[in-house]
Amino acid sequence: MASRLILNRGNNSHGSDMARLPRFDLPNIPQHIVQRGNNRLPCFLDDADRHRYLQLLREALLHTKCALHAYVLMDNHVHLLLTPPAIGAVAQLMQKLGRQYVGQFNARHLRTGTLWEGRYKACLVDSETHLLRCYRYIDLNPVRARMTDDPIRFPWSSAAAHGGHRTDSLLTPHPAYDALGRTTAERGSVYEALLRETVADDELLAIRTHLQQQRVLGRDTFRAMVEAKTQRFAGTRPAHRPPRRK
Repeated sequence: MASRLILNRGNNSHGSDMARLPRFDLPNIPQHIVQRGNNRLPCFLDDADRHRYLQLLREALLHTKCALHAYVLMDNHVHLLLTPPAIGAVAQLMQKLGRQYVGQFNARHLRTGTLWEGRYKACLVDSETHLLRCYRYIDLNPVRARMTDDPIRFPWSSAAAHGGHRTDSLLTPHPAYDALGRTTAERGSVYEALLRETVADDELLAIRTHLQQQRVLGRDTFRAMVEAKTQRFAGTRPAHRPPRRK
């Protein structure tokens, strides 16, 4: 029997959401998530906002039992990599986190209205081949944005913890990360070497495309497994498709 899917809608959904397909959502399969500020405007105005977001994220993780593996807080968007214990857990986490953060952000900065740009994007990730690439993609965001030349020194991401330079109680290491070494120091050294590697353009494009289209990032066998469970096509589509014949 195909796994049940939950239709996840954002807080500011409109009637057009009825035409949107549900996100791919399976228990114990990692998801790469991005949520952007409305019109790409900042969703964090100062460090107090960032501290509050992380505190609310902690509470949402405890409430939903999701395991967070990596994160970064940029000025106008957030990346999260997490594994849910059940279908619907990610949607519950994002709804709880988003609603509480927006309310407190608006009250603190004397503003009203939406903060987020529609629904968050989510992409299932193959643990065998692509999970550590998503770790690296997330932790290198501040470098690509030229906010720092050293991801380990950026205070609002998981990079320092993954490099073994600090502990972060928000994080639950994925087995793929634990397999990098036998000790914290060994894992950190191997991971920092991964951060120093040049990331191929096609790898960046693959992660961005699968996330934007909310598809399944991984091997053909992984995608086939997801398609069998969901009874839906899980691959990406060309950016410019010819019109469908009637």
